Amino acid sequence: MIPVFDGHNDLLLRLWSKTEGDPLRDFVEGDGKGHLDLPRMQRGGFAGGFFAIFVPSPEDKDWVDDDDVNPPLAGEVRQPMALAATMEMASLLFRMEEAAQGRFRLCRSTADVRAAMAAGQVAAILHIEGAEPIDGDLQALDVLYQAGLRSIGPVWSRSNVFGHGVPFRFPSSPDTGPGLTTRGRALVRRCNQLGILVDLSHLNARGFWDVAEISSAPLVATHSNAHALSASSRNLTDDQLRAIGESKGMVGLNFANGFLRADGKWMSENGLDSMMRHLDHMISLAGEDHVGFGSDFDGCRLPAQIGDATGLPILLAAMRIHGFGDALVSKIAHENWLKTLERTIG
Repeated sequence: MIPVFDGHNDLLLRLWSKTEGDPLRDFVEGDGKGHLDLPRMQRGGFAGGFFAIFVPSPEDKDWVDDDDVNPPLAGEVRQPMALAATMEMASLLFRMEEAAQGRFRLCRSTADVRAAMAAGQVAAILHIEGAEPIDGDLQALDVLYQAGLRSIGPVWSRSNVFGHGVPFRFPSSPDTGPGLTTRGRALVRRCNQLGILVDLSHLNARGFWDVAEISSAPLVATHSNAHALSASSRNLTDDQLRAIGESKGMVGLNFANGFLRADGKWMSENGLDSMMRHLDHMISLAGEDHVGFGSDFDGCRLPAQIGDATGLPILLAAMRIHGFGDALVSKIAHENWLKTLERTIG
């Protein structure tokens, strides 16, 4: 089984949000809910990935209409509340490592990731999706780095003091407004200094190009697709995909139906052929060394054929049937991500 290293999941949010049961036991023993738990990761060859801390807006709720391609805009989250929730989810990740008793490891370097994968441990990179927990002076960033933070997205799909997130809109260009603020530019520079990957997913077009202008690191969009094939504001234009490849960066294929389908709808009756089309397109522009997976497990509706982490071998098999050789499948499954980590977090 070819191991998979994945660019994005929302397992921490799902476990943190549980209103019944024991989140740690459900993770270690498996609760059969959502897309991820430790037993399903191991069965599906999920060898590691970016584990996101995401703080939802207080009034947010999931939209349930498969035909709703333009859900409500997310509200503001204040920094003290966001930091408190972030501390709780980070603590949960530390306790998951302890509870897993050697089967799950928080990694702070690429060497840690490689060692964990070699030992059969699920390798976790701590990521923050939306920089609302970070104060304007970036002091919280320094502390969270010491705690293990190695990746951050300046924004989610809402504006904050660092920049402007691209709203969920279809059909829509990602060019939806202004880009990074002065504080956002300072955040990118400090991340470069520390060795924290800056995630471009959820940034609007102007913010993407602001990062490209000032960052000394490769450009990385952990979970985004091709706008040419699905005209969601969340997807990347051809120029953005080329820039990622030219910077020796990375784009992770998002499994979310609404970012794969040509009609922008979220229904799960979505064939794996749409995933192959996005992979082909992204490889043609960014290059085969700069494309991987960014599943969005536990944060999206994905094709029914995959279902959850145990469906990853089905996706890899579909890639072979599509004509990808084993060497290319291995690159997309994990090798490209590991090389990108070496170029970003060290």
